[in-house]
Amino acid sequence: MTKRFLFPILLILSQNIFAQVKQAQNPIIFADVPDMAMIRVGNTYYMSSTTMHMSPGVPIMKSKDLVNWEMLGYAYDTLANVDDLSLRNGKSTYGRGSWASSLRFHNGTYYVTTFAQTTGRTHIYTTKNIEKGPWKAISFKPSYHDQTLFFDDDGRNYLIYGSGKLQLVELNADVSGVKEGSTEQVIIENASTPSGTNGGLPAEGSQLFKVNGKYYLFNISWPRGGMRTVIIHRADKITGPWEGKVGFQDLGVAQGGLIDTPDGKWYSYLFRDFGGVGRIPYLVPVKWEDGWPVLGENGKVPEKLDLPASKGLIPNLVNSDEFTRKKGESKLPLVWQWNHNPDNNLWSVSERKGYLRLKTGRIDSSFVLARNTLTQRTIDPVCAGITSLDISNMKEGDFAGLSLLQKNFGLVGVKIENGEKSIVMYSASSGKPVEIQKVPLQQNTIFLMAQCDFRNRADTGYFFYSLDGKVWKPIGEAIKMPYTIPHFMGYRFGLFNYATKNIGGYADFDFFKIQDNLIINK
Repeated sequence: MTKRFLFPILLILSQNIFAQVKQAQNPIIFADVPDMAMIRVGNTYYMSSTTMHMSPGVPIMKSKDLVNWEMLGYAYDTLANVDDLSLRNGKSTYGRGSWASSLRFHNGTYYVTTFAQTTGRTHIYTTKNIEKGPWKAISFKPSYHDQTLFFDDDGRNYLIYGSGKLQLVELNADVSGVKEGSTEQVIIENASTPSGTNGGLPAEGSQLFKVNGKYYLFNISWPRGGMRTVIIHRADKITGPWEGKVGFQDLGVAQGGLIDTPDGKWYSYLFRDFGGVGRIPYLVPVKWEDGWPVLGENGKVPEKLDLPASKGLIPNLVNSDEFTRKKGESKLPLVWQWNHNPDNNLWSVSERKGYLRLKTGRIDSSFVLARNTLTQRTIDPVCAGITSLDISNMKEGDFAGLSLLQKNFGLVGVKIENGEKSIVMYSASSGKPVEIQKVPLQQNTIFLMAQCDFRNRADTGYFFYSLDGKVWKPIGEAIKMPYTIPHFMGYRFGLFNYATKNIGGYADFDFFKIQDNLIINK
């Protein structure tokens, strides 16, 4: 073949390869971002999600293309100041806190609603500026399960909520509570019926939309012996009657709703349980047939989407932190969340320039009940988190280091016992923490690393230490990282320090680095 004919062929092939590379792929986010609620305002998309017992809570994200999302902020700093949320008096709220949120834009105001078993209340947050805040908080009883806020065309406001039996309640004009005289009304007796009634998870996760004058209600059910399933009901009036059908059933990708693009395309945003990394978001294209949204491509989740490619999750959803701040600044980047409510008197990024200082203020006997563990998501398919720790000012009985936080957690850190410093690895793979290995330490600076391998659902974590930041040594054992309901979220990197004997010590973290590759391949 002559060069004259070969060059156009090579050009076409290269263009096809380039086009494939530039396409978005499912899942659109390979990290724990469950229970999404999504809106479009003009040509900008906004999304809320669930982080339950973490503080601040209800993360708010922004995208221009439905694929690349960045953190904007949180609906609240703390949900409530109660023992369960603040890890006081031996109480915690793992797996509870605030659950699935609803996100709306109405008459120039943004609304986020959520609910909490921990408080027994429905919480509503409002702002005129979703990108900068501030958010105004109101709450009222009861805690309406998996509710969807809806502003109807006639000026009336509603919540639809429930599990299996779905109910409707009208709110007053400023959505600060249930409208006086309004009664809770059953609109669908058993929303699980389209997917079968043989037990399992009843239909919940309500999200309501109005398209061309019709109401469309999205729910998830999980029939016993089956998979997570999208159920869609439609009606001409919000009070019904409602007709329902199975809307989507593939790979267990379910729970979410509808979003349209400025050029008239439709998608459904959903998520999938994916082991130790958590619950991960997907997009599936939507067509309209006979007044119903038809999800997927031939009923399947497409691997690729006609959307821009992902640029990665670093730095917009997770990111490294050198803990260096300008003079007078004392905030943490939005990628960080505390495990439960922090004690803000016991941490600082200003007391020592370029360091995060975690101070002890009480005696704790358990890592999962210790306050001020600072966390970030882990990310799929592999990731590593690295920190450097100065232990010069730790006291007898103190324990500080790096964790992979979930119920079956793993830790690597420095313990002070009988005046001696040791690098220690703990594993809670059995359900209870067990000291696996202890290494004597003769210096005051130590480098710690945790690696996660989620490839092919391996869900395995590894721990390492280094005396110089260059030569790494494994410590302890690999941990299996199952997704457990008690914590109800994917594994998280965590920086921690707590006292078991004396208060007043502190540990200084020089940096936290996260990357989407493994330093040491296993």
